[in-house]
Amino acid sequence: MYKINRICVIGQGYVGFPLSVALSKFFKVTGYDHQSSKINFLKKGIDKERILNKKFINKNLSFSDKIIDIKNHNIYIIAVPTPISRNKMPDLKSLISATQLVSKLINPGDQIIYESTVYPGTTEEICIPIIEKNSGLKLSTDNNNNKKKVFGCSYCPERVNPGDKKRTIDKIVKVISSSSKKDLNKIFKIYKKISPAGICKAKSIKIAESAKIIENVQRDINIALINEFYLLFKKMKLNIRDILDVASSKWNFLNFKPGLVGGHCIGVDPYYLTYKAKKLKYKPKLLLAGRKINDSMSNFIFQDLLNIKNNKNKKSKNLKALIIGYTFKPNVSDFRNSKVIEIIDNLIKKKFLVNIYDPNINLDDIDNRKKNLFVRSLKGKFSKYDIILYAVNHDLFRNINFNFLKSKLKKNGFIYDLTDRFDRNLVLGSL
Repeated sequence: MYKINRICVIGQGYVGFPLSVALSKFFKVTGYDHQSSKINFLKKGIDKERILNKKFINKNLSFSDKIIDIKNHNIYIIAVPTPISRNKMPDLKSLISATQLVSKLINPGDQIIYESTVYPGTTEEICIPIIEKNSGLKLSTDNNNNKKKVFGCSYCPERVNPGDKKRTIDKIVKVISSSSKKDLNKIFKIYKKISPAGICKAKSIKIAESAKIIENVQRDINIALINEFYLLFKKMKLNIRDILDVASSKWNFLNFKPGLVGGHCIGVDPYYLTYKAKKLKYKPKLLLAGRKINDSMSNFIFQDLLNIKNNKNKKSKNLKALIIGYTFKPNVSDFRNSKVIEIIDNLIKKKFLVNIYDPNINLDDIDNRKKNLFVRSLKGKFSKYDIILYAVNHDLFRNINFNFLKSKLKKNGFIYDLTDRFDRNLVLGSL
C-alpha cells in the first residue's frame, strides 16, 4: 500500500496556498515558495494576499523558502504561474525552474503533480525529460511501474476561481491524470480527500491539459462575443444589459456579461493554445479573434469616457478622475494584468489628475509612481471629480451608493459603471 510521508506544494499563490491548507487537514504538508517575504507572513498566520480570509495555521502545515526543508517528501505538487511574455508567447520559466528544483530532490517511487495551466504536451515534452535527466529515474508507465527506479508524474489542473467564496476547492470537481494507472490510483487517494464534489479521471495527461486550457479559452471567446455585441448595440444607442436581460429568458441562452478580461488565466490561455496550434502548422481562426476584441475593450472605455466628458464639458484643464476598483476582478487583491490599469494610464497621459480607491490593494505592492494616487477613504473633503469610474464591484463597496458618488461630482461630472451595479438610467456610461 502506497504511503504518503509528506506533501510539498511548490508555489504559494492563489492556487498553491489554499491547496496546501486543504491538504493539511489530512496530510503533513510543506508549502514552499522562493519569495521569503511571502513565507514569513504565512509562518505568522498572515494571509497577506487575502486569498482565504480565514485562519489556516495547523499542526500539519508548515511553510518554507529553504530547499533543505522540502527534502524527504514523496509527493511534490507544482502550482506556479504560467504567464505570457511581452510578445504574447508562453513564459514557462517558473514551471521549468520548479521542475528542475524537484527533479533534484525526488527518490524512486515519488510522485510529481502539476497543477499549472499549460498547453497540451508541456508536461510530457518539456517537464518529464528534465526530471529524468536530473534525477536519473525513469517515468513510471503501465509497462514499467513495477521497476524500482521510477517516478510517477501526474497532471491535475487547478480550477480555482479567485474571490469566489462559493466555488472553493471542496466544491469543485477535480480533474486528474497520470503517467500510469497505478499512479493515477495513488493520486486519486490524495485528491478524493479534498474533493468531495467529485473527481474526473482523464484518459491521458494531454487530455487533461487540453481540457483545462479550453475551459478558459471558451470563456474568453464567449465574453468577446458579448463585448462585440456591446460595441455594435452602443452604436444603436441600445444598452447591452437590457438586451441580455431579455435574451437570457430563453432556456438555452448562455448568459455571459460584457466586461474587461484581465488576470492571468482567461487573458493568457488563448495564447498558449495558439502557440501549440502554430507548432502543429494549424492556423487558428477564432482563438485570437476573441483576444483582439477583449484586449481592445480598455481603450474603447477610455475613448468613451473622453467622448462623454467632451460632450458635457469642453474644459480640458485640471480634470480629475476617481477610479473605484483596481484589481482584475471582484474580491481579490491581485491586480496583475488588470485592464483597469490600462484605462488609468491613458487618463494620466491625457493629463487627468487621478485618484484610485481600492482597500483590497496592499500599497506595498504598488509601484512608487502610482502609490500616491491611492486614497484611503472616500469620506472627507476631497475636491470633486469630472469622472467617477466604478470599475470593480468588490463586496466591500456595498455601502457605496449612487447618491454618495453623485455628491463627489463637479457640476458637469458623470459616473461610468463597468459592473451594472447602479441604475442604468442614472449613469452616463456603462458596460
